[in-house]
Amino acid sequence: MSQPATRTTRPRKRSTRGHPPWNVALLFPVQGEWTEDEYLALENSGNRLIELVDGAVEVLPMPDLFHQGILQYLFRLLDDFARVTKREEAFLAPLPVRLGEKHMREPDLIFFKPQRIKNRRKLPEGADLVMEIVSPGKENRDRDLKDKRKAYAKAKIPEYWIIDPEGQTITTLTLGAKTYKVHGKYKPGDQASSKLLPGFTINVAEAFAAGLGRDHV
Repeated sequence: MSQPATRTTRPRKRSTRGHPPWNVALLFPVQGEWTEDEYLALENSGNRLIELVDGAVEVLPMPDLFHQGILQYLFRLLDDFARVTKREEAFLAPLPVRLGEKHMREPDLIFFKPQRIKNRRKLPEGADLVMEIVSPGKENRDRDLKDKRKAYAKAKIPEYWIIDPEGQTITTLTLGAKTYKVHGKYKPGDQASSKLLPGFTINVAEAFAAGLGRDHV
């Protein structure tokens, strides 16, 4: 009698030209059984965006120039704001942030207050503010608008910004007792603001124009 599929004994399929490389896939743990060390080894093995969610790996779309243009614009402003104190810090992805056991995400932008970072050689435990630029497609939108909203709240990240090019909005969320509440939903012509960082604002129109290149900002 054949044994049930487990971490070490699983059915094998023959890989043929034009079909997925099943034999290669079988070298990896099954979904739900990935450890943090196995995830980090895979994440560092090539040019890909991968996140670990409850022991399962999610492969995310690579960003395009439009996405990166917005990201650079936001980072410059957030980094300049952080440099004023000379203690707070802003970082760009890729940088895995540990949200809980077997759960790591890579926000597009991450902001840390001084007490947050305990060891600069280890992955950060949570963050103080994260930003995500929503990629096209229902799966990507659900991930940023629903899944990550729940995950970041559960990890007690005080503030979450959702930059939505499709809706032309920037939404700032602040953490309540257990879930996020909308601090503000901003459109072109508005200045998106932060509750966590008084005085920090983003010109919504300029943020989305940055995705089209410097000539549009």
